[in-house]
Amino acid sequence: MPSLDRLQSLKGGTDFEVVALSIDKGGTEQVQPFFEEIGIKRLEMYLDQPGVSMQALKIVGLPTTLLVGKDGRELARWVGPKEWDDPETVKEIEALLARSEGD
Repeated sequence: MPSLDRLQSLKGGTDFEVVALSIDKGGTEQVQPFFEEIGIKRLEMYLDQPGVSMQALKIVGLPTTLLVGKDGRELARWVGPKEWDDPETVKEIEALLARSEGD
């Protein structure tokens, strides 16, 4: 989560947003203290309390990260933790986004 927060700081804007979706049943009361504890400052809080996203997105394990293009198509999927603000990861994301805009 902290590296996603840093990625939002690096890339966030009108053309890019990190959407961290929480499936915690406790909602805001559970997620807000967690965000504060780990120092999340730039990510908006998105909640899926009904828990429909995992099935809808065919997510089989957590964490799972999807890269979605401007047209709403899934460009990439990563299962497991990753350092999202690592320069190589940022380059990978930028290349995937650039490739999708060329389609």
